[in-house]
Amino acid sequence: MTEAILLVGGKGTRLRPLTVNTPKPMVHAAGVPFLTHQLARARAAGVEHIVLATSYLAEVFEPHFGDGSALGLHLEYVTEEEPLGTGGAIRNVASRLHSGPDDPVLIFNGDILTGLDIRALVATHESSGADVSLHLTRVEDPRAFGLVPTDPTGRVTAFLEKPQTPEEIVTDQINAGAYVFRRSVIDTIPAGRPVSVERETFPDLLAAGAHLQGMVDSTYWLDLGTPQAFVRGSADLVQGRAPSPAVPGRCGDRLVLPTATVAPDAKLTGGTVVGEGATIEAGARVSGSTILTGATIEAGAVITDSLIGAGARVGARTTVTGAVIGDGAHVGADNELRDGVRVWCDAILPNRSLRFSSDQ
Repeated sequence: MTEAILLVGGKGTRLRPLTVNTPKPMVHAAGVPFLTHQLARARAAGVEHIVLATSYLAEVFEPHFGDGSALGLHLEYVTEEEPLGTGGAIRNVASRLHSGPDDPVLIFNGDILTGLDIRALVATHESSGADVSLHLTRVEDPRAFGLVPTDPTGRVTAFLEKPQTPEEIVTDQINAGAYVFRRSVIDTIPAGRPVSVERETFPDLLAAGAHLQGMVDSTYWLDLGTPQAFVRGSADLVQGRAPSPAVPGRCGDRLVLPTATVAPDAKLTGGTVVGEGATIEAGARVSGSTILTGATIEAGAVITDSLIGAGARVGARTTVTGAVIGDGAHVGADNELRDGVRVWCDAILPNRSLRFSSDQ
């Protein structure tokens, strides 16, 4: 296998209002744009040619990644004129593939951070003779996902909508967002209209008697569709829980990029990333957080599991927990922000203006 399709866009809109200067696919996770991790893992698995199927913020990818040669890849870009869904996006880039009809093509989702053994998925596909092979993962609570039961040989038997009752939870296996398609199967997807692989392509193939094979790989898996998940994923990359050959440095409790300034008595833990040009002042404590380019954390501030946008400033002794501070925002001293609060880009919160803790 030497070819792949990377589906990018869509769910990144949930970060857009808070990081307008650094759209989500280009927000740095563990020191590099998130898609760099995806591309580097595919290259390490033997992929040489990747077509990026883009829609949301498509214009940001090619100027950064270019032809892919810096990553040892040949990259091409195809932009949807109108949203086509997962299946429609795959069909839309078919003409850019070089594979023969029976060759395997890797397809993976740009919003998923995973430790999937890509070579093992391809090997499963080839040894089973499947038309499509799916990476499946197990989750403790599958109610928020579509279920994918398989028989004892791993062959997919059904695609079930999100279960509503305990009786409907017949498996804990879900679609993990990475597939290997036989090249000829891609051409059977309807062209020029929205198509969902989950709700249309896969059920239709199954009904037609096609062989869909599941491979359960319960290594690291995280959907990065929310800011909290994105911050967690970045921290996991830094700490080595999520494998990636693109992390610029050794795995550990922190990653401080060149030109960042960290006071000697500041404490950085939990996979914290400090971006270029950012400043962490004396006595500040930052845990499990991403501090983007040019941001400032003033003396004595405490930042936990949060995303601090490019050029933002968090005032002295302010506590930020599980929050997103937008690009260019200024949170004054002695504030307390918690529990998923969002501060819009360029907003200004005066000193001692907000407190979220209880009086109890």
